[in-house]
Amino acid sequence: MISPLWQPSELRIKNTNMYRFMTLVNERFNKGFTDYTGLWEWSVENLTDFWSTAWEFLDIKASVPYTKAIENQDKMPGAAFFTNSKLNFAENLLQFRNDKAALIFRGEDSVRRTLTYNQLYDEVAKTAASLKAMGISKGDRVVGFMPNMPESIIAMLAAASLGAVWSSCSPDFGIKGVLDRFGQTRPRVLFTADGYFFKGKPLDSIQRIAGIVKELPSIEKIVVIPYTTTKPDISSLPNAVHFADFKDPGATQIEFTQMDFDYPLYIMYSSGTTGLPKCMVQSGGGVLLHQKKELVLHTDLKEEDTIFYFTTCGWMMWNWLTCSLS
Repeated sequence: MISPLWQPSELRIKNTNMYRFMTLVNERFNKGFTDYTGLWEWSVENLTDFWSTAWEFLDIKASVPYTKAIENQDKMPGAAFFTNSKLNFAENLLQFRNDKAALIFRGEDSVRRTLTYNQLYDEVAKTAASLKAMGISKGDRVVGFMPNMPESIIAMLAAASLGAVWSSCSPDFGIKGVLDRFGQTRPRVLFTADGYFFKGKPLDSIQRIAGIVKELPSIEKIVVIPYTTTKPDISSLPNAVHFADFKDPGATQIEFTQMDFDYPLYIMYSSGTTGLPKCMVQSGGGVLLHQKKELVLHTDLKEEDTIFYFTTCGWMMWNWLTCSLS
């Protein structure tokens, strides 16, 4: 018999979020689970009990409570989760208001930046106010062609706070790759950086951005974030503005648009290997609940932890990583 290379101590097991959740299930439903297998079997056989308990354990913030955890659970399609509830994805990610680090950014140019939860909220408030002044609202598409940097998360949260739909591509995509994706979504606003770094070398994105927006007539505003240069030349881009000039300096509060549980939050894409990339709409409530379940129960993420995942904004792991703010 092969012995395991490592096993957690009893103390470590009892300090995990999974153990705390199992204890809650045992107490609430008069169970006696002592291991993961038994808990998992119960979770897939008792969907309503599992998901309603997860909602509570994960502390999902909703302005209107749900009336039923699952309706028509045997129908696919047709099942509905957490019916009649109202919430906002961004509000859940911005629930903490303190001076602890929310984002720690290290660029390939060795620049290190830290944003606290208070600073992140303030930046999102200023960005959301300007989007709202443009008329961006529920269902509008806002996109990012950016590196994985704080402004990417700020732009996404600002759009999500208004009920708008976010989609993003990595800046190493070519013009056709971006158009194959954004061309299907008709975005109104494009957030982008002036360039990115690869192997220590700055690479300009301005020319590709010009080529992209030329084929996207729905774009009303291009918001450019400086990354490889201090003050990029945006004169070749129509309706472009520097990020610092776009933000509303007087905005201090966010009015989070309350949405149904299954409202569209993200548009993500298949690889495009067998034709145009397929658009996949992900719901705000579903993304929040499922990703937070993975982060809290399976990753054992706690409020005092720091989490790192190397990813671009063109991969779904970026979306997963941002949910750790909640």
